[in-house]
Amino acid sequence: MQKSSTRVLGLLGGMSWESSAQLYALINREVATRQGGLHSARLLLWSVDFDEIATLQREDRWDEAGRLLGEAAAGLRRAGAGALMLATNTMHRVAPAIAAGGELPLLHLVDLTAAALKRQGIRRAALMGTRYTMAPGFYTERMQAQGIELLSPQGEDAEEVHRIIFEELCRGEVRDSSRQTLLRQAAQLATQGAQALILGCTELGLLLDDAVQQDCPLPFFDSTRLQAQAAADWLLAP
Repeated sequence: MQKSSTRVLGLLGGMSWESSAQLYALINREVATRQGGLHSARLLLWSVDFDEIATLQREDRWDEAGRLLGEAAAGLRRAGAGALMLATNTMHRVAPAIAAGGELPLLHLVDLTAAALKRQGIRRAALMGTRYTMAPGFYTERMQAQGIELLSPQGEDAEEVHRIIFEELCRGEVRDSSRQTLLRQAAQLATQGAQALILGCTELGLLLDDAVQQDCPLPFFDSTRLQAQAAADWLLAP
């Protein structure tokens, strides 16, 4: 049995708790796989009330959301966290405020995803997520800075992805009809030149999992799994 790491990672979650619970499990499984025995991850979880955050999103009050999560990050630092991870794609929009508030390094999800894409030689990818994530801005610009072009559903298709996330997945509802909708959209994006599909919402892996990968022309890059691997990398680093 290997010696346990003494590093502690702070997770900002609850956005939604469904995906945070999955990320928590994946991180622990990754650590256990690498270390064996009864090892698990040293984690601190600050789980917010998502309704409050979702209201700030709808009302375009992103600065206020950043301050709120920055205060939570500071609480994780005081509790002993040595780095931060956001269990959400969308709230990386306010990642600078969170990192500044917590005064800790942030394992940035967009950078983790970009690195995974580049390792596979992918330079043009499809992105699915909330309307805030798919819109031009923080996610697309950070990817473009690393040489990766993004395509996303548009118009009614984009709104349907957003609806599926908020009205179904965030509530723990996994519907095959929605799965088929997303697979059809992915096939359309493949015809536009996408080489991969980024599951750019931490809940999407609940719907587009390994069991349906064979039904999609694009390989999945699941942001939640990538976060779990990066978390284990950090936790177990010398």
